[in-house]
Amino acid sequence: MSLDVSPQLLAEAENGEVREEDFVETVRTSLPYAYDLIARLARELHFGAAEFADNQTPPPSEKERGQLLRALSSDAIRGSLERHFGIALAFQNCHRVAAFHPEARGGDTHTRFTSLRAQILNQSPEFRDC
Repeated sequence: MSLDVSPQLLAEAENGEVREEDFVETVRTSLPYAYDLIARLARELHFGAAEFADNQTPPPSEKERGQLLRALSSDAIRGSLERHFGIALAFQNCHRVAAFHPEARGGDTHTRFTSLRAQILNQSPEFRDC
C-alpha cells in the first residue's frame, strides 16, 4: 500500500469528490521522502535562476526509493504534487527527478531532459535493479 488513507479521507472519497489539499496531505504523511524531495526541487526552481532543478542523489534506502517510485508512477499523486507546487515533473531513473516550470513542458530543455538520448545517457549498471 502506498498511501495511509485516513477514515475521514476514505469517507470523503466514498461520498464524492476528494479535496486535493486533503489528498496532498495524505501524500505528504504517507510518502515523506518523496514529498520532501519534490518540495525541495520546487523551492530550488522557484527561487533559483536555472531552467529546472533536479535530484541526482540516490535515496538513502530502498524504502525511500520505493516512496519516490510510488509517487511518480501514480498519475493522481504526481499530478496533485505538480499542481500543489506549481511545477511540471520529469523522471529518468530510480531517483533522478526534475522540476520544471509548467510552461517549460515541451520546450527545448524539457524535451532534452525527457529524450531517449538523455534516458540512455543517464543509465548505469547500479540502476538495473532499482
